[in-house]
Amino acid sequence: MARFTLPRDIYHGKGALEALKTLEGTHAIVVVGGGSMKRFGFLDKVCQYLQEAGMETRVFEGVEPDPSVETVMRGAEAMREFQPDWIVAIGGGSPIDAAKAMWAFYEYPHTTFEQLCIPFNFPKLRTKARFCAIPSTSGTATEVTAFSVITDYQKGVKYPLADFNITPDVAIVDPALAETMPKKLTAHTGMDAMTHAIEAYVSTLHCDYTDPLALHAIKMISADLVDSFNGDMAARDRMHNAQCLAGMAFSNALLGIVHSMAHKTGAAYTGGHIVHGCANAMYLPKVIQFNSKNAEADRRYGEIAASLGLEPTTGALIAHLKAMNEKLEIPSCIRDYEGGIIDEAEFLEKLPTVAELAVGDACTGSNPRAITPDEMAKLLKCCYYDLEVDF
Repeated sequence: MARFTLPRDIYHGKGALEALKTLEGTHAIVVVGGGSMKRFGFLDKVCQYLQEAGMETRVFEGVEPDPSVETVMRGAEAMREFQPDWIVAIGGGSPIDAAKAMWAFYEYPHTTFEQLCIPFNFPKLRTKARFCAIPSTSGTATEVTAFSVITDYQKGVKYPLADFNITPDVAIVDPALAETMPKKLTAHTGMDAMTHAIEAYVSTLHCDYTDPLALHAIKMISADLVDSFNGDMAARDRMHNAQCLAGMAFSNALLGIVHSMAHKTGAAYTGGHIVHGCANAMYLPKVIQFNSKNAEADRRYGEIAASLGLEPTTGALIAHLKAMNEKLEIPSCIRDYEGGIIDEAEFLEKLPTVAELAVGDACTGSNPRAITPDEMAKLLKCCYYDLEVDF
């Protein structure tokens, strides 16, 4: 038996933000990030619509990119103080992911972060509040997924939390918010969405319900991402839908080792963070090469290529993705990331630990080809130096 879970309601299209007026409750806490939603007036609109729905509102702001355990705990404390019956998270993946984890600690104060790190181990939610997610970026699709990524900065490790309990009740996919994205963010979040869709399509848990969503998302992203990056707002609007479709697919089919590697390299180095979407974009062609040694994965990569009008081979798909990365000004390897901020000596010193952590990541289990820590270390070296994957 398998399960397919989505939010109860998904409002989409320009003006969808007004759906907040239909929510029923008395208290809503709004979780938001660093300021762009306030600057562009969307935070005020959210609060206004919630107040029109008859709710008292409070704002918890300042969620950082790659939200920390400490921020999650502070947000949960604010919720316990305010006692909301709606949690409304608006912004990129970070405030929505953080709010999902806050939700658990709000309803269950004695739960530990370690307990939530065990996949599909959340307590039953909705004992106090329901959840509405409003994405402003076109990539994470956390508004429709059973996932949240939280960083333990003391350990330098990102933890993907997974449980169908944290799939939002309501998603509002309004493209007006995505039109404010800067160029680089458009590229990184777009390739994050592409990685979601491709990994979902070849996942060991893919099924008839997830395949059409993944394949259609891949076609849309391939057609629209570069134009969106170059300022075409009609393409930007379509990308907002495409990333959501990719999210529906991967939330149910799960992911693979591109994400395992991105999670475990993201916060591992003192030179700086490797932005999640950029990491996915750099690692995806290498992982496809690695996975193509599995006959079924190789066949399905060929199906993706054929759907894009390419030669129906894994090699054609890899070439297409590399060409997209180049047009999106994304480097081909970790060594070239942000002018070389990831020190080679530190990368090699931490390689065995990072490789072991990546193999143990929650996303590894559904990858189409099994991988050992030694193979993961080799694959990560290919991603650092831009080497061919021949094992």
